[in-house]
Amino acid sequence: MDSIHDNGLYPAFKSYTTGHLDVGDGHTLYFEVAGNPDGLPVVYLHGGPGAGCSPQQRRYFNPDIYRVIQFDQRGAGRSTPSSSTHANTTDHLIEDIEALRTHLHIDQWLVAGGSWGVTLALAYGERHAKACLGFLLRGVFLGTQGEVDWFLKGMGKVFPEAYQTFSDHVGGLTGDALFEAYYDRLTGSDPTAAILAARVWAHYEIECSTLFPPRLPAGGDAFDDYALSIARLEAHYFKHKLFLDPDQLMQNIGALKALPAIIVQGRYDMVCPIESAYRLHLAWPGSKLTVVTDAGHSGFEPHIAQEMVRGADELAKLLTENH
Repeated sequence: MDSIHDNGLYPAFKSYTTGHLDVGDGHTLYFEVAGNPDGLPVVYLHGGPGAGCSPQQRRYFNPDIYRVIQFDQRGAGRSTPSSSTHANTTDHLIEDIEALRTHLHIDQWLVAGGSWGVTLALAYGERHAKACLGFLLRGVFLGTQGEVDWFLKGMGKVFPEAYQTFSDHVGGLTGDALFEAYYDRLTGSDPTAAILAARVWAHYEIECSTLFPPRLPAGGDAFDDYALSIARLEAHYFKHKLFLDPDQLMQNIGALKALPAIIVQGRYDMVCPIESAYRLHLAWPGSKLTVVTDAGHSGFEPHIAQEMVRGADELAKLLTENH
């Protein structure tokens, strides 16, 4: 399957294995495996937290070469319980990844992800470097308070209309007061208030994620499930400073310096501005930074997708030559 579609992705391919893994604390993870059963293993970490995995994400990888593993993190997608913040921290997610690797009898794998998936990939890699072959990262988020502040307070400087709607939902509040109002609604006992707040939060993030205006989801149960998961879990993680020490990922980046990494970053990424990707690249001698000049944050903007495919192909060639 060497041909690549016009949108830059490999043609759609189905998973050949799906399953559920009990990771304790009442949580069960949904996972799926696709591509070549004997291929180069890659695990793709979705964003959010709470966004869930999608079939589109595996289309970065050549299914003739890669064995693609995807899973829904705690509280996300088809994992249960849905949108749960109980026993849901970065440390839990790191060990869930390792539990899945062990469950699938994989010695080492390439680690890939976008946005929050980058945060989690780095946190996992720094703790379990021997399990990692390399990294493919898109839309870098280093989990710092400055980046969270940008999301909640700075992004609206570029998208003032979207921010106005975001603010209006909580009575025109801004800054820390806006966040606390959303957090209370998203994690409170009123399910209607939580869903209404989640829809606005999710729409705000979607509106700011692309270079050109996106088509906003019309609604419905599927979107409400997605919105509640991503909004509640993002608020939960923001409230607890991503369950990371200050600048933890950059402080520990030395653990990964011997491993290859390809970083794909939209020049006009307003959700995760390029400063973090550039900082990561400078600190990581084994990394290559590709800046996409006509893209924002979304992993499916055409030239972001093309560069992710190119990066996956390049890493496959490098890793198969070295092993």
